[in-house]
Amino acid sequence: MEGGIHPVTDVSAFRECFSLAWRNPYVLQLAFSAGIGGLLFGYDTGVISGALLYIRDDFKSVDRETVLQESIVSMAVAGAIIGAAIGGWTNDRFGRRLSILVADFLFFVGAVVMASAPNPGLLILGRVFVGLGVGMASMTAPLYISEASPAKVRGALVSTNGFLITGGQFLSYLINLAFIKAPGTWRWMLGVAGLPALIQFILMWILPESPRWLYRKGREEEAIALLKKIFPADEVEIEIQTLKESVDAEITEEGSSEKINFTKLLKTKTVRRGLVAGVGLQIFQQFVGINTVMYYSPTIVQLAGFASNQTALLLSLVTAGLNALGSIVSIYFIDRTGRKKLLIISLTGVIISLALLAATFHETTAQSPQVSRQETAHFSGLTCPDFQSTSAAWDCMKCLKASSPSCGFCASPTNKLYPGACLISNSTVKDMCQGEQRLWYTRGCPSRYGWVALIGLALYIIFFSPGMGTIPWIVNSEIYPLRFRGVCGGIAATANWISNLIVAQSFLSLTQAIGTSWTFLIFGVISVVALFFVLICVPETKGLPIEEVEKMLDQRALQIRFWRKNSNDSEK
Repeated sequence: MEGGIHPVTDVSAFRECFSLAWRNPYVLQLAFSAGIGGLLFGYDTGVISGALLYIRDDFKSVDRETVLQESIVSMAVAGAIIGAAIGGWTNDRFGRRLSILVADFLFFVGAVVMASAPNPGLLILGRVFVGLGVGMASMTAPLYISEASPAKVRGALVSTNGFLITGGQFLSYLINLAFIKAPGTWRWMLGVAGLPALIQFILMWILPESPRWLYRKGREEEAIALLKKIFPADEVEIEIQTLKESVDAEITEEGSSEKINFTKLLKTKTVRRGLVAGVGLQIFQQFVGINTVMYYSPTIVQLAGFASNQTALLLSLVTAGLNALGSIVSIYFIDRTGRKKLLIISLTGVIISLALLAATFHETTAQSPQVSRQETAHFSGLTCPDFQSTSAAWDCMKCLKASSPSCGFCASPTNKLYPGACLISNSTVKDMCQGEQRLWYTRGCPSRYGWVALIGLALYIIFFSPGMGTIPWIVNSEIYPLRFRGVCGGIAATANWISNLIVAQSFLSLTQAIGTSWTFLIFGVISVVALFFVLICVPETKGLPIEEVEKMLDQRALQIRFWRKNSNDSEK
């Protein structure tokens, strides 16, 4: 099978990436142009979290129904499931470049539909279009970068896709803040998303197809010419010969047919074990809870006791910035430390962070401010009906759970932790409460532990981003044989988006049903399972040719040993 990653050198791949800027800027042009697909992925992930705060204000049906909020978020993910599945086929049949162009078109159409949506139904339709594009781009961008990068810096360059994902999330929060005061706030937030798609469409139109796909399709002269532009002169002949042997071996084994034999694919030990590792990583990436943080970050900040939309967006911007910073750390360490080590360090930190979040939200709920009948009577005729009809003592959390109609907590003007009023929740009552210099809460209660929750969120992002944030995509771009790389990458990406949908569609419902504390505890338990999965099932691919990765997968399924000093250890 095709070569790919050569034995690691003592030179930092991070420094190699910088040196490419003047030695061979063409490689960086290919990587960053394709990486805009990651930017689209990240922007969509981040922008909806802030836009949702204002969509709820414009569409009262969305504000009243949690399921509708989850649908606006998760229908993009449902579209991405279909997009990723189709992308696996289009990548192998029509090429990586065309798949990215189609993704850009879908994303642009979706952005226009969302920005002009007169009702939640069309807004959801626009989210589906966006999802189709993001699903295709999410698995195609790292694949294109992997196949168009020199082996020595392949891991670092694929990590740039992860950096652009997190950079897109950070940019989305900046855009959200920029349009807070603009008429049609959320329409601008969602509409601007079409701009990166348009830019990438123009760039990819003038850039070439993946050289490895070209060679596999018999367009050898085009592939060789492109490889000569990518690889140093002393390496290009070796790469061409390795690629030729790979393709010849595949044709000998499978014939020249373009059809993928799925039965034989699953019966092939190396492919099957590669899929276990690749698909498992993609599933666990979502089930440790990352997109609850990215999709609902402002909402989580409000659940931690910060009432203001603007404050929630500002604090969410900090978490997005940390996420982008973590991606830079990944670029630096991925070809020095290795994939498996970073995954283990990442998951260990995630487990600690989720434990801190679960404990903090438990204390926040347990010590919620009381509801005062005297404070409530101050707002004559606006008392929450459920509170008015009972003689039992209520606290803020009990007030917010009232549902006929929904109610809000108006904090004491003296101290937000003192007893406050439980009132009907609508814009008029909100204005009256805030008009008396009080804080108005509908999604979380005042808490002295709010900053501890923010520290927990920050730690979660710091640990997640360099490891679980980027490595699942890197491993899936290099663990499969060339002939099956598109379809296997599509399977793994589809698994990622299905898991994403499950988490996105259930998070708010889970927090309402069992509480925020228990929800984060569940994510923590899943993270422990993920840690054992990495220890046992995920191979270390740093510095290894694809042939050696396949040999490792063929010889044994268990890969508990991971602290490897050189590539020869894999044979021991």
